[in-house]
Amino acid sequence: MKKIFSILFNKYLLTTVAFIVWLVFFDSNNLLTRNRLQTQLDGLNQEKQFYLNEIQKDSTLIHDLMHDTAALEQFARERYLMKKENEDLFLVIDTTGGQHP
Repeated sequence: MKKIFSILFNKYLLTTVAFIVWLVFFDSNNLLTRNRLQTQLDGLNQEKQFYLNEIQKDSTLIHDLMHDTAALEQFARERYLMKKENEDLFLVIDTTGGQHP
């Protein structure tokens, strides 16, 4: 019994346990904070990848619009509902909510 008591109250063991408890719970870089920051970093990396993809798509669209007049005309007609003189424009609105049989 005395041997177990002396091992449990060894100053090196107590110091090591106190140091680990300090690092896990009380330090400014504790595990809970690091986990929260890692989750936030993962979300920001996904957002960055999304915006990089959007930039790539927009750059391709701009390049096409600058060099192809047919693509520019199609873009203006579809996006801004532009039309030529003496031309009728009919809008077809899908009211099914995207569900096609």
